[in-house]
Amino acid sequence: MLSPLNRILLALLVCASVSHAQRIVGYYPAWAIYARQYFITDIPAEHLTHINYAFANIANGQIALGDPYSEIDYFYPGDCWDPGCERGNFHQLRILKQQHPQLQTLISVGGWSWSNYFSDVAFSPANRELFANSCVDFILEHGFDGVDLDWEYPDGGGEPGNIERPEDPANFVLLCQHIRHKLDSLETVEAREFLLTLATSASPSHIANLNLPAIASAVDFINVMCYDFAGAWADYTYFNAPLFFDPANPFSEPFHSGFNTDAALDAYIAAGVPRNQLVVGMPFYGVGFGNVSDTNNGLYQTFSGRSPSGTWENGYYDYWDLSQNYVNQNGYTRYYHPISHVPYLHNPTANVFISYDDTVSIREKCDYVHERRPRRRDVLGTRCRPRRRFARDDVQHLRECQSASRAGCIDRHAHRRFADLPLATRQRSRAIHPLVEHEPRRESAGL
Repeated sequence: MLSPLNRILLALLVCASVSHAQRIVGYYPAWAIYARQYFITDIPAEHLTHINYAFANIANGQIALGDPYSEIDYFYPGDCWDPGCERGNFHQLRILKQQHPQLQTLISVGGWSWSNYFSDVAFSPANRELFANSCVDFILEHGFDGVDLDWEYPDGGGEPGNIERPEDPANFVLLCQHIRHKLDSLETVEAREFLLTLATSASPSHIANLNLPAIASAVDFINVMCYDFAGAWADYTYFNAPLFFDPANPFSEPFHSGFNTDAALDAYIAAGVPRNQLVVGMPFYGVGFGNVSDTNNGLYQTFSGRSPSGTWENGYYDYWDLSQNYVNQNGYTRYYHPISHVPYLHNPTANVFISYDDTVSIREKCDYVHERRPRRRDVLGTRCRPRRRFARDDVQHLRECQSASRAGCIDRHAHRRFADLPLATRQRSRAIHPLVEHEPRRESAGL
């Protein structure tokens, strides 16, 4: 039986130098308290520096509770029912921060299912003012340290039925700038830092359609979703999160060379995003394909739909489930791709191909991050995250990245922490170059 530590619903891991120390962030979903029975009190907060709570919704032009029962009403041991008593996940997050002073929490807004109204809140100055003010009110009321915007996507291509406008990419910049302005003002009043972060696509088309330098100047860091490169929508079986481009893959451009972590990072850097603000997404789940042939152990083969099995739904597997029930057992053989640096499973009897990440591939991605880091203070970050349904994940993934970051991080004591600087100095430096005092250096090796 896996312990709560090994069943952690951790999703996001960041090894960056904004605070000149390792940053490790985990997503926690509101619905974890239901079928998964995973609670805020189960989170190993000693391993974390940030928790992103997913998700807040958008209603009437303002940020809104996504699941009020779990967030402000669910009864934890020690809570009370008296008028004015605080309950729910938000209350437990406050307690967790008291127990672990290094911990910061952010409210994540939107996601795949709740990005419908982002276009509206970004549309006009009045709409942006209303939404930005509501974000400030929300984080103050519920004890958060910042906002994480997960608009999927400003240039379209999200869930069918989302409101979309041609001017959305430009308005997205204005929305980020307006929220940043409000948070800067709040910092002056509260005398502490408040964060604005983003979750953004790794797709070449999405990257090309955004004004990334302007966005980067308004946010603290950008979480690049370097996963979901493959799925039931593709023409062939492929890797969910390949690190590098494999020339042998059968896809046409831009999928052929552009759908991998290395290419996505190069695209962001080429577009003008400072490396210290790039956070690399890593999945803790697997994607399954059904009716796959035996050729090439199922890789780069035609298929028909999702695999007929999964942890919570067909075609998607939590890492703990793969480790316990699929890897080199029950007819599944594990293979490792030497070019893309990711594992995969194939069952020729069931005709199933599963792409996933394990401790080996996660470690290699962390090593890659540190090999690519610029000199001195700027370090490319890494982010690990499950898919939208938030699978239960093995914390060993986190430990692998943690070990890699300790081995590769720069001197943490060479400079004062950004949070220790006077507020006026922080606001000036953010306007010039967010969170750093010099331009990042582009190294030739590995780029």
